Amino acid sequence: MTPEQLKALIEKGIANATAIVEGDGSHFYAYVISDAFAGLSPVKRHQLVYAVLGNGFDNAIHALSLQTLTCAEWEVQAPQLAG
Repeated sequence: MTPEQLKALIEKGIANATAIVEGDGSHFYAYVISDAFAGLSPVKRHQLVYAVLGNGFDNAIHALSLQTLTCAEWEVQAPQLAG
């Protein structure tokens, strides 16, 4: 699986999501930004992403590190990441 394929799966499966994905084909790091995460615990946010990935996660992805953020949380963190 490519980072672009993983990005497309996430963005298709989570309402109004933006995914920023990097990886080497089996190990990935992703920022997933969506207001669908509002009010959810970090565990529930990750479960939402994993549910979208389904069997692709089990078969094609060895490791996935996630940062799941609402749009407001992203606005706070994005400038820190750039600097």
